[in-house]
Amino acid sequence: MTPPFTPTFAHVPPGPVTGPLQLLPVNAAVVAVHTATGAHVGSLKLVGGVWKFKAMGYSAAGGMEPGHGPLTEQHNMQFATPDAADVSARLLGSLLNPP
Repeated sequence: MTPPFTPTFAHVPPGPVTGPLQLLPVNAAVVAVHTATGAHVGSLKLVGGVWKFKAMGYSAAGGMEPGHGPLTEQHNMQFATPDAADVSARLLGSLLNPP
């Protein structure tokens, strides 16, 4: 499957995340989450029947930093299904309306 965007795996500078978020299936239990511009910001993982968001950041040198990145505060947010509109609204909406 060719995504409608170019996935990138690099440091995302602090600041607003470009939405809507895009989902790219990896396998039956993992879906990569990318910004509208293609930057990888995390994954949804199926854990015990629940989809959990796992934030991902990258250092300036390009190294992976699990649990980091621009959506760190949303790490472990749960979803019933990997629906792109719901995931985008909830992850990005929580940036605008923190608990």
